[in-house]
Parts: sequence; C-alpha cells; structure tokens
Amino acid sequence: MEGVCYELSMLNDRNIAEGITLKPIEEIAASLSIPPEDLIHYGPYIAKVRSSFSKKSAQSPDGKLILVTAMSPTPAGEGKTTVTIGLAQAFKAMGLRASACIRQPSLGPFFGSKGGATGGGYSQVLPSDDITLQFTGDDYAIISAHNLISSVLDNHIHYGNRLGIDKENIFWRRVAPISDRALRKVVVSPGTVEEREEEFHISAASEIMSTLCLVRDLDGFRARVGRILLALDKNGRPVTVNDLKITGAVTALMRNALNANLVQTNEGSPVFIHGGPFGNISLGCNSLIATSLALKVSDYVLTEAGFSTELGAEKFFDIKCRAGGLKPDAVVIIATLRALRFHGGAADYLKKDTGAIKKGLDNLGKHIENIRSFGIPFIIAINRYPGDADSEIGALVSMITDMGAETSVVDVFERGGEGGVDCADKLVKKAREGGAFKFLYKTDEPVIEKIRAVALNMYGAEKVELCDEAKRDLSLVERLGYDALPVCIAKTPRSLSDNPKLIGRPRSFTLKVKRIRPALGAGYLVIECGDILLMPGLPSSPRAELIDVDAEGRITGI
Repeated sequence: MEGVCYELSMLNDRNIAEGITLKPIEEIAASLSIPPEDLIHYGPYIAKVRSSFSKKSAQSPDGKLILVTAMSPTPAGEGKTTVTIGLAQAFKAMGLRASACIRQPSLGPFFGSKGGATGGGYSQVLPSDDITLQFTGDDYAIISAHNLISSVLDNHIHYGNRLGIDKENIFWRRVAPISDRALRKVVVSPGTVEEREEEFHISAASEIMSTLCLVRDLDGFRARVGRILLALDKNGRPVTVNDLKITGAVTALMRNALNANLVQTNEGSPVFIHGGPFGNISLGCNSLIATSLALKVSDYVLTEAGFSTELGAEKFFDIKCRAGGLKPDAVVIIATLRALRFHGGAADYLKKDTGAIKKGLDNLGKHIENIRSFGIPFIIAINRYPGDADSEIGALVSMITDMGAETSVVDVFERGGEGGVDCADKLVKKAREGGAFKFLYKTDEPVIEKIRAVALNMYGAEKVELCDEAKRDLSLVERLGYDALPVCIAKTPRSLSDNPKLIGRPRSFTLKVKRIRPALGAGYLVIECGDILLMPGLPSSPRAELIDVDAEGRITGI
C-alpha cells in the first residue's frame, strides 16, 4: 500500500511541476538583491552565486535562522524538506523576504528506495529533474577530488613510497555516488607488492563533502583539505594531503563547487541547494557558505538538518553552528501521525490508531527535551499528509498542547505556502524571543565525555561502551593531538539508540562505539556506532526500475 501511495504522490508531483511557469533565475536572484553579474548560469532556472558576492555582502546584518528538524522518522521520512520549502513559501505569502537552504539530493537513495529530496506536492523546488540528477556537477567534483587523493596515494606507494606510508594504516577510502554493496570490500592492485584490501564509501559520506559544507571560502577549503589525515607512516607519524603535494589540485577541482546554487520553489521563493552529506553517517547539513549567504540577503532563513533532533539537529548545533558562529533563532520539530503510530508500535502505521499515537508521544517528548536542552524557542509542526483524519489531527493537537508545547498544523503538501502561514506566523514570534543558545559540550573535554554528552542527553543511553578497535582509535587520536574536536556520531536514524529495532523511547541501553575516525578536513571526529554502513546497498526492487526518458527527452519516474 505504501509503495502505491508513493507512486501516486510521485505522479501528482510531476503533474504539479509541469503546470508551473518558472521565473528566470535572474528574477529570483533580484528578489534577494543579488545582481545578474554575480550569477553563473546553468540554464535559465539554475545559477551559482559567485563567492565574490558573499564578500561584498559581508557587512550586511544577518536575518533570522530557523532550523527544521523532526521526531524519529518512519523508513520513508516525515517531510522535513517539503515543510522547509513550504514554510519559505509561507513567509513569502506573508510579505516577508525569506529563503530556504537545503541539501542536494543523493543518487544513492534516489535510485534506491527513498526517492529524491526536492519536496513534494505544492511545496517543491524546481526544476526537480535537473536538481535530482547531475544538477551543477558539485557531487561529480567532490567524487573527482576525493578519488584523486586515492589515486595519488596509491601512485606514491607504487613509485617507491618515499613517505614510508604504512599500508596497514591507510585511513582514506574511495567513494562512489551510487549505493553499491559490492564495493564495501575490494582488493586494489591484486598480485602486486601494492596489493591491499580497500573499501568504498558513498560520496555523501566523503570528507571532501563535509569539508565543503564547513568552510566559508576557497582559502578556508584549501587549508582544511591540506591537513586531511590519509595514513600513518611506518614510524606512526601522520601523512596528509599536504604531504602528497596535491592540495592545489584538489582545490582546483572544487573551485566552482564552492559557489552556492540558487533555484526556486513552485511559488517562486528562492532556495539555496548546496552540499549533500547524509545525516546518519555524516554532518547532515547544507553548506555554511549557502547558509551564511542566505542570512545576508534574507530576513528569514529556513534550513533543515538530516533525520531527527538527536542526529541532524545536534550536529547542526554542535558542529555547524560552532564552526560558522551561527546562532539559531527558532526550531521547528516535525511530527506526523504515521511516525507517532510507528513509534507507538502500530502493526500498520499507515492506518488510524489513536492508541499507538498516544504511545508514540513518548518519542516526540524526548525530541522536545533535546531541543529545550539547547535553549532555543521551538514549535511542533504537525505535517499533515493527504488522507490524515481530522479527528486524529485534532486529538494530536490537544495531546501536544497538554505536553506544554506550542503546535501548528502544516499542510504545505496540498496547499503550498498558504498551508504553512499559521506556523510561519508563530515562528516570527518565536524568533523574537531570543532564547539562550548553548552547545551540548565543550570541545576541550575528553573525547569519551563528548560522546557521553550526546549519548546520554540526546539518545537517552545509560552508558557508552567502546569496542577494542575504538579504544585503539581513541589512543591514536589522543597521541596525535586530535582530541579537541567536536564529535560527529554515525548511527541508525530509525531509533534514538544505535539499534534500529528499539523504536519509541528506548531506555537503559548502551551505545556501542565500534570506530573513531579523525576527519581533520571537516574538523571533527567520526564516531561509528552499532551496525552503521558507510556504503548502503540497493533494495530488491530499486526505484531505478521506474525511471525512463521519453522521445522528447523528458525524464519520467522522478
């Protein structure tokens, strides 16, 4: 049933998109006071904004920054991107200058099971075909830059290995854009003295991707890339990109990719789409470049972070806001009837079940606690899906009110910006409250204490356990002096815990850490937990089977 509903929604999205007359991208830019000479065109409806414009607008005051996050999702997601787009349209409908900042869709989930990430219904970003597929080539640049490092690293070993790289301590992994489980374990240079076991990660988990998302300009990118840790030499000393003498080449490949991309919604609201790291295995936020630019040219900026509060929102606050000096003004926590049913243990979370909704409030309650711990004003947005019953929506509003939280029913999928005006109006008031934003931990705390701060406060874990390999990793991190970095925890998005089977609000569980990897370009430590995979696989019937091109070159199935 869910698959049928998804395909019908996909057809409706296509019909809606084809009925929209898009504005030339110069008009969208002009609404933000971005002049035509600062645009790099990729057709009539897509453009990059030159980095030089960011420098010219640096002295302008910042607008209000609003984060869109969610409760723990169902496997299909709860519509964060759709709500982010719809709220940007709602602010526009109220006569306010607003823009959205979202991540670029990944080809992995697009060809797999989840589909694209350009919104839906009457809250889409367009042209969705181009955005979802090759867009402006940023992902290609990231993959090329990342794998250039891999190629030069192995080439260096082939030609004498003057840096004395220890083949048993190479940390840098190759990347690919498509989910491909066959690449999780491979052998490179078989039958030669350079033979070694290797693995591929998906490009959304690339350190080049997260580095792109945490710098402000080309010089900052060059500096961060140069210090990326690739391996250890035979004396246990670090080997970096600078040591390979290719920092300039990697930066050259990324030169254009560092410019933010500008598109529009179906109602003509501006949207910046830049960067695409996954929220479960990486940063989960769009680029600091795009967010900072949007804040200079908008009164209100809506941005989303991957999955739920304990994953995307926590990383947004503790990593991105820390790196960029950002101060969020308000937060939207998305709740849906189906997610509440799912985490309330319903046998079929697509069917009416008020009892399961009541039980699912325990999960939502934890996410409310999580946002309160950061000191930011928030609102619960009930994202209404087609077919949701008025009786259940009304009952849920009463339940959330009884929890002491302000709520708003958002219907941007079927009504566009108009369906988000009530929520936008409440957000304007919330953003004026000010709040007292604070980080969850200090970076100079011991690594294990930073992990505990997230695990105990955000996940509700009872304790943290490091496996033997993680203990060895931690010793290396401390020996090399990399311990004063934020932590980016990779875990399942299906649960507050690291076990996807523990739905609702798990208690008395142990967070199990299996690896700790320095990501010096990104500027954080990757903490791998549970059975997280850095290269996903495709389902038995991937969505790639639905995609085609007609005789006129129009893509179907997106």
